[in-house]
Amino acid sequence: MNMMELTQSYQGLYYVLMGKISPLDGLGPKDIGLDRLVVRALDGVVREVILATNYTNEGEATAHYITAMLGTKGVNVTRIARGVPVGGELEYVDSGTLAQAFRERKTCGG
Repeated sequence: MNMMELTQSYQGLYYVLMGKISPLDGLGPKDIGLDRLVVRALDGVVREVILATNYTNEGEATAHYITAMLGTKGVNVTRIARGVPVGGELEYVDSGTLAQAFRERKTCGG
């Protein structure tokens, strides 16, 4: 959350999960507070939930679960992008990150 504050690019509210879904560790949706997130997101005020989960197996599972729970209820669910860091050199970026950045490329303006 502190990093998001430093960007000064987001003016909304935060909801911090208490972990990630990890069946191997015995952590399910209720263990990390997803039931409270769903209640908050469906209060009629929230229009979008922006996910900032890690791109690990557990982070992907958590993001998928949240999207499945809220996407069918009229809440727009988005996820922050991943890719090559600003100022990063391509030769130092791992192939998975580079492949994802390539898949998520956008048309250049101007």
